[in-house]
Amino acid sequence: MLLSLSNAPRDYAWGSTSLLADLEGRESTGAPEAEVWFGDHPGDPAEVADGSTLDVVTGGTLPYLLKLLAAGSPLSIQVHPTIAQARDGWSREQSLDADDPARNYRDANHKPELIVALSDRFEALGGLRPVADTLRLLASLGESSGVRALREHLEGGSDEDVLRDAVGWLLSGDAQAEVDEIIAALAGASSEEFAAELSAVRAIADRYPGDPGVVVALLMNYIVLGRGEAIFLRAGLLHAYVSGLGVEIMAASDNVLRGGLTPKHIDVPELLSVLDTAPAAVPVLAPSSEAVTEYPVDVPDFALRRVVLDGAPMSLDVSGPAMVLATGGEIAVKGADGAALAVPVGSAVFATDETSLQLNGTGEAFIAQSGI
Repeated sequence: MLLSLSNAPRDYAWGSTSLLADLEGRESTGAPEAEVWFGDHPGDPAEVADGSTLDVVTGGTLPYLLKLLAAGSPLSIQVHPTIAQARDGWSREQSLDADDPARNYRDANHKPELIVALSDRFEALGGLRPVADTLRLLASLGESSGVRALREHLEGGSDEDVLRDAVGWLLSGDAQAEVDEIIAALAGASSEEFAAELSAVRAIADRYPGDPGVVVALLMNYIVLGRGEAIFLRAGLLHAYVSGLGVEIMAASDNVLRGGLTPKHIDVPELLSVLDTAPAAVPVLAPSSEAVTEYPVDVPDFALRRVVLDGAPMSLDVSGPAMVLATGGEIAVKGADGAALAVPVGSAVFATDETSLQLNGTGEAFIAQSGI
């Protein structure tokens, strides 16, 4: 059975006023539109054409949450726990109300996620940079006492240890004077090697003046994706989306430990307990030159394919409850009974028990389903 899905954009402050409207070919409301959720998560289940919501259909059992994400300004720097960490944290916080701002764990699940760029340029921060590279970047900031203090926190131990120490110090509340000096030094910084990184962090500083997360961002890898390129963000990996439009899929969870660029609660000890501080680049997953791109991830919660249609019908096997999200052109989906549903751009079709779907039309769509 096929069901048409839609949802209203969520109005988070970091949302774009134009990206979702442009995708769907409608007038902008003028308000920030950040995310459209296609899932059965109780926070905002997708709307079914008959007036019900998807959680009524699934019983809340869908293992993934599919989204359109439109970032007009940077999201909070954050990290997500493993399943074991989430279960432990969920258990420890049972005495807190569900809406308590001090609550870190909203459920007992992990939240790995994959983002695929829909815009021609999608900016993100992901993972921590090797310390030797960051020390070269800091050399461009001059010799203020704040810069010297950060450099000292990054010396005298393994990369993992000094990065953990530096992040903890920056977010502790005890380093605000040094944070302010480092941010001030950004204005005059110049580096051929790190020109893109410095430009990006200056823009972040303009959005979040005085936020210690601006300096945390200086420790992170700056990533620019082109359309169809993707990154997978595993548990423990510090990250933040900076700007652009994308399709995001994640395990059905709302567990977020924040590390800056937000007025929301930051629990520094808990953040450090789940943070993986081993420096490494985040691999960029490239789109295929073929009609179908698969983005490999090593989690059982979800799998995602990008499909480009040229007018010829295309049949694709699916397993478990699946979704087809249209992101361009004119696309229809046909199930085993031969019934077809049009999928307007920015909306989705949910297949409850199909093993194969036929896609017709021209344009671009994403197919989500459970993973391995």
